[in-house]
Amino acid sequence: MSRSTDETDETVETDRSTTSSSAASSFAELARLVREDHRFNSEGLWTPGFYAVAVHRLGAFAAAPGCPPPLRRVLAAIADHASLLVRNVLGIDVPRTVRLGRRVEFAHQHGIVIHPLATIGDECVVRQGVTIGAGSGETEAFLRQAPTIGARVSLGAGCVVVGAVTIGDDAKIGPNAVVMTNIPAGATVLAQPPRIVRARSTS
Repeated sequence: MSRSTDETDETVETDRSTTSSSAASSFAELARLVREDHRFNSEGLWTPGFYAVAVHRLGAFAAAPGCPPPLRRVLAAIADHASLLVRNVLGIDVPRTVRLGRRVEFAHQHGIVIHPLATIGDECVVRQGVTIGAGSGETEAFLRQAPTIGARVSLGAGCVVVGAVTIGDDAKIGPNAVVMTNIPAGATVLAQPPRIVRARSTS
């Protein structure tokens, strides 16, 4: 439903100009964004969500016009290696090409996969097991199927957002819900309740 950064990096590179506008435009802005991310993601120095967002900010800055050209390759290499650690150790896969808003909180780690061209608005909360991906593995279709998440959206544990859908501002997606259509602002989406299957009597 979503590909790894390695598989799509070359293709996404051509679309990076459309995704890097959410990146910092200077070192000063990068530092300000990271400090803000720390306040929203951290209870100390060891919070996985903060590391995931900080590494994303660095990678996005390396690809942005505001990054000094002599430092681009070095910063990009640092960010790419750090993102591998974040993905493989913490289980949070946020490619640097994602349009990530301000004050986004990754409340828990593990099992989080985000489409390389997805957009996530300001003040969203992403919990463990969330997938924001595409419904097709074919490269051309895959890149067209990037979800757009509005501002202040809450994504419950294990929920899945598939395809080029838009989730409106202030929406709440419940745990394990599967979203394959646009969701209006302020709506709440819940997974179907569990169905109890009675065991057959052996007597």
